Amino acid sequence: MVPVTLSKKGETQIVKYVGGNSGTKKFLESLGFVEGSPVTVVAETCGNIIVKVKDSRIAINREMANKILV
Repeated sequence: MVPVTLSKKGETQIVKYVGGNSGTKKFLESLGFVEGSPVTVVAETCGNIIVKVKDSRIAINREMANKILV
C-alpha cells in the first residue's frame, strides 16, 4: 500500500485504507474515500492534489492525501 500522492496522473487506483484520527477519517469517508472505491489523480497544483472519486473532482491538500492508501 502506498499513499495516493504516489499515484501517476490519470491512473485509477482502489482505496485500500483511510488513516488519520477519527475526525479526519470520517471527513475523508464523507467525501467518498472508502475502502474499495476507485480514485484517480487528475492533477497536482501548489501542493494540492485533485482527485476524481465517485464521479466528483475533489481538491485535497497533500497532508490529507497521504492518509489515503491505495
